[in-house]
Amino acid sequence: MKAKMLKKWKKAKKPKVGKNKQETPVIDHEEDDEEDVEEAGDATNGPVAGETANATNGADAETKKEGPIKKKWTNRERVLVFCSRGAAFRDRHLMNDFKALMPHAKGESKLDNNTKLPMINEIAEMKNCTKCLYFENRKRKDLYMWAANIGKGPSVKFLVHNVHTMDELRLSGNCLKGSRPVLSFDQAFDSEPHLQLIKQLFMQTFGTPNYHPRSQPFVDHVFSFSLTGDGRIWFRNFQIVDEQGMLQEIGPRMVLEVIKVFDGAFEGAVLYENPSYQSPNDLRRQLKLAGANRYTSKQEAKQSLQERTELNPDAFKGDPLDELFDTTAPIDDQEGRKLKRAIEQTRTKRKDKKKPKIE
Repeated sequence: MKAKMLKKWKKAKKPKVGKNKQETPVIDHEEDDEEDVEEAGDATNGPVAGETANATNGADAETKKEGPIKKKWTNRERVLVFCSRGAAFRDRHLMNDFKALMPHAKGESKLDNNTKLPMINEIAEMKNCTKCLYFENRKRKDLYMWAANIGKGPSVKFLVHNVHTMDELRLSGNCLKGSRPVLSFDQAFDSEPHLQLIKQLFMQTFGTPNYHPRSQPFVDHVFSFSLTGDGRIWFRNFQIVDEQGMLQEIGPRMVLEVIKVFDGAFEGAVLYENPSYQSPNDLRRQLKLAGANRYTSKQEAKQSLQERTELNPDAFKGDPLDELFDTTAPIDDQEGRKLKRAIEQTRTKRKDKKKPKIE
């Protein structure tokens, strides 16, 4: 196209001159436009479009031969750790210890007692958390711990006994802040279905994700979960001192008693209920009843003694010889009082003689 344009412009530079008339060159732009349209049509409908189509089909065939792309799974577990309003100082310190030991934990302000527990799901979603540890305090005496999988569930409710924080224990063990723990579970966790569920929930909650931004590339402590004969879970934290497996306790300590296992997160159907669980209110009521029975038994004993003395007064008289040797009894006779004073004076003089003189 450019070559044709140059030829026309050369012809225009050499005009045909007559005798008396001078003709100006005329360029036919309509022919050029038609040629441009034809070339453009060849470019769109020509072999280039076919080549691109063949290339895309070939790429699809290659991907089909290779199969689906393998994506690497990354552990993005984040745990929301917070407590209810009105928690005791020891409960707050326990919560802060878990925040320090778990680099993937996130905090939140205290939850009001009037709010319903399913609202925690929305709070956790706002914090981009997938697990939750919620410490609920009632009557400033009883501490409950909720461990839940946000969204679909399940969730477990525990009663916490024998809480001892790291500041309270002052043990010799220590670990690097942000290091990843080794989770040690008792073999009895595989014996029953509800214990297997609790084990998986603890593994996903307390296990620090690999290559977490806040974690350190070290494994220097152990979270131990052991079961007792009555079904309670003992939590301990130990430092790995050397490669031979020597351990030193760091803290904190607590004992968990399973109450219920729910299908959802803080709600849903009850999957398991502990048959041997007694609430702290029931235990306190039993202690009060035992104290009341103790008082009534004392009153009944006094009344029975009075009745027996009235029936046989001579049976409860003492030995008259005991009164002769009673030195604390009051003396009514004047001569007896003088003798008592004289005896006391001699005793005081002997004591003064025994004392050494200080010069």
